[in-house]
Amino acid sequence: MIEDIRATTSEAERLVDAASTLDELARVDREVLGKGSALTGFKRQMGGLEPDARREVGAALNEARAALEAAVAARRAALAATAQREQAEAERLDLTEVRAGRDAGHLHLVTQAIEELEDVFVGLGFTVAEGPEVEDDWHNFTALNFGEYHPARDMQDTFFVGLGGDREVVMRTHTSPVQIRVMEEQAPPIYSVMPGRVYRNEATDATHLAVFHQLECLVVDRGITFGHLAGTIDRFTKAYFGPGWTSRLRPSYFPFTEPSAEFDLQRPDGTWLELGGCGMVHPNVLANCGIDPEEFSGFAFGFGLDRLAATRHGVTDLRELASTDIRFLEQF
Repeated sequence: MIEDIRATTSEAERLVDAASTLDELARVDREVLGKGSALTGFKRQMGGLEPDARREVGAALNEARAALEAAVAARRAALAATAQREQAEAERLDLTEVRAGRDAGHLHLVTQAIEELEDVFVGLGFTVAEGPEVEDDWHNFTALNFGEYHPARDMQDTFFVGLGGDREVVMRTHTSPVQIRVMEEQAPPIYSVMPGRVYRNEATDATHLAVFHQLECLVVDRGITFGHLAGTIDRFTKAYFGPGWTSRLRPSYFPFTEPSAEFDLQRPDGTWLELGGCGMVHPNVLANCGIDPEEFSGFAFGFGLDRLAATRHGVTDLRELASTDIRFLEQF
């Protein structure tokens, strides 16, 4: 009988290994270990055996059952893993970022502008920094030398968030808070650009959006002058638009720079485009960030990416950039 048990066990193990699905394995499990199995039949025959023979057969049956239970468990684990992989593969979604030139689509016009400008500035030796879009009053206003009653803090300019105390949390109104965070976390020299989305509580029209994008540039080092600022603006203008474009600076005022200027770009046809603001980083701003203004100086400038991209591609209404009309989007 022991030889029959071994032969039956060997055949049962073959059936277990041959099971290709969990359902098939469950059926084989019932056949080889259930009440109607051959092993159960051998157990019923033990009553007619001598005591010594009964002990030997019982031990053989226990050994066979343990071996089959282990084989079933191992096969079940293998089949379950295979089934899980197949399910995961069937449910897999390709979340790979779509790049320009692929049939599946391409990057949005503004995203293309961001990446191209990042490449330009990285090529000039700058790093790229990012920060939160929900900001506290310190980083968005106070550290940037905005007075307590500066008009930019008013409700018509800023989206205030109902967190913390009154008017302490805002949707950032510019990407300048990222400059503050960079200066707080990094000692000079600093050469960095900060692209990102910003928010203004204002009416939307062909030339204004309530949610738009900016890119700001910050340099802090020893011996930085206004000439470095003008040269950097001119360098990026020609790198992005082409050699036929030039830039100019006009005196202006910003609380976070002194002296300050507006900068315009001149198109090859001679017309001008007002793009953004710039200036030398105010000593108060440097001091607020723990940088000694007697030792270091710096410049900063920033501009709207949406307007820049629209100008480059001849888009006359900024609202088109927020459109989901595929007829517009597929042109770029």
